[in-house]
Amino acid sequence: MIPARHHNIGALLLALVLVLVLVLVLVLGADAWAAGGAHIVDDSEVETPGTCHIETWVTRFVPGDGYLNVGPACTSERMPRIQMGATIQHYWDEDINAPLLGPTFKVNFIPEATGVGLGLNLNAGMNLRTGTVGIASLTTLVSIPLNDKVKINVNGGWNYLAGDDNQNAAFYGIQVESRVAGDLSLMLEFFGRQPGITGAQIGLRYTPNDGWVDFDILAGNSFDATSPKFFTGGVTVRF
Repeated sequence: MIPARHHNIGALLLALVLVLVLVLVLVLGADAWAAGGAHIVDDSEVETPGTCHIETWVTRFVPGDGYLNVGPACTSERMPRIQMGATIQHYWDEDINAPLLGPTFKVNFIPEATGVGLGLNLNAGMNLRTGTVGIASLTTLVSIPLNDKVKINVNGGWNYLAGDDNQNAAFYGIQVESRVAGDLSLMLEFFGRQPGITGAQIGLRYTPNDGWVDFDILAGNSFDATSPKFFTGGVTVRF
C-alpha cells in the first residue's frame, strides 16, 4: 500500500502537470513530432531544431507503486544535433519513494535518414530528500527505418538505480514502431535490466494531424518473480 501522503503528493503533481499541458495545448503549436515520451526504448533522433517539448506521463504498477514524469527539453538551431533538458520525477516505491530532479542530454551522431540512425542519451536524477543520486543512465540509441511506416529502435547501455539490490546494471531494449492508420501508431518493445528484470510493453500513440501533441496509452509486464503489470498514460506537447 502507498501511504496517504504520497497519494496526495502524486495527485497534486499530476494536477499541476495537467493544468500546464492544457495551457500549452491552448496557446502553442508546432508541425514536428518525435518518438520517445512514455516509451522505455527511445529512438536516435533529437527534437526538431528550434523546437522544444514537454513530455509528461504517469506509470502505475500493480499492486500500487509508480511514478510521475515531467520532462522539458529543447534543440537549438545552432546545435541541431544536441537536445538538452531536465527531468522531474516523483517515485512512490520501496527503492526510492521520493522526487528526483536532474539533467537530460541526447546527442544524434548519424540521422536515421541516412538508413541507420545513431545517438546517445545521458540522464541523471538527484533525490531531493537525501541529496544523493537516485538514478542515472548512459544509453546508445540505434534507429533503423524499414520504410515510411515502420521503424526499429535498438538501445543498449548502463543504468544505475539507488536502493536496488543491483544498483549498477546493463540495460537493453528493442522496439518496433508502426504507423497503422492515419494519425495512429502502434509500438511493441522488449527490454531488460540485467541482472534484474526483463519485460515487454505495448502501446498506441495518437498524433492528431501529425502535429504538435502526442497522446500515449501503454500496458506492460515485467517477467520476474513477482511479474508486476504496469499501465502508462502520457502526453507530449511541442512548441
